[in-house]
Amino acid sequence: MAEPIVRISHLSSWYGRGRARTQVLRDVSLELAPGEALGVVGESGSGKSTLAKCVLGMVTDTAGTLEVNSPRPQMVFQDPYGSLNPAKTVGWILEEPLRAAGVRNKAERRERVRSFLPLVGLEGEHLERRPAQLSGGQRQRVAIAAALIQGSKLIVLDEPVSALDVTLQAQILRLLAGLKERLGLSYLFISHDLAVVYQLCARVAVMTQGEIVEEGDVDQIYDHPAHPYTKKLLAASLALD
Repeated sequence: MAEPIVRISHLSSWYGRGRARTQVLRDVSLELAPGEALGVVGESGSGKSTLAKCVLGMVTDTAGTLEVNSPRPQMVFQDPYGSLNPAKTVGWILEEPLRAAGVRNKAERRERVRSFLPLVGLEGEHLERRPAQLSGGQRQRVAIAAALIQGSKLIVLDEPVSALDVTLQAQILRLLAGLKERLGLSYLFISHDLAVVYQLCARVAVMTQGEIVEEGDVDQIYDHPAHPYTKKLLAASLALD
């Protein structure tokens, strides 16, 4: 059996210092297998985004064990417009991760960027555009490409479709599913919406108040939720359909 790409054991985390120090995560244990898409679901303030930041090494005040067995894990954010440099072209934005990875040859960077565009449904003409000149779906495709272009196998997706309309959500979820299979990716998929997670993930963990209250196969959780909080989330997701 393959070693988990992420192994979390009894993880707790805090923000702030002194009297303002506040616990966010409480005794979280979770594993993500290679090639798996694991959903982490909860309302705003449940701790799911903090968990994502812990996986990426962005939170240092922690206790417990967190092992990430993948180099250069990357994140795709909810708002691609906020995460993309508005002053730069798409070409520059996609070359930047390669520059950061030490690819100094400009022609090599450009060739890698151009060869990557079809994977995310973009064309050469998009390279000269700035984020404001793209649709919301195109911006998210750029953000996904920027996360993947270094060859990262672990991608943290923090509400990646919640800013999109239903049609674009479906397109991006299909794109993510295809990339996962084609490139052998592992996803930690953060969302408030069980219905969205159901479309991409095989397994889901439900979080509230910094704790995981239920975890299992998506069909099991969707059809037979055991925890009252999970039932509440599911009812909210169904009400939006």
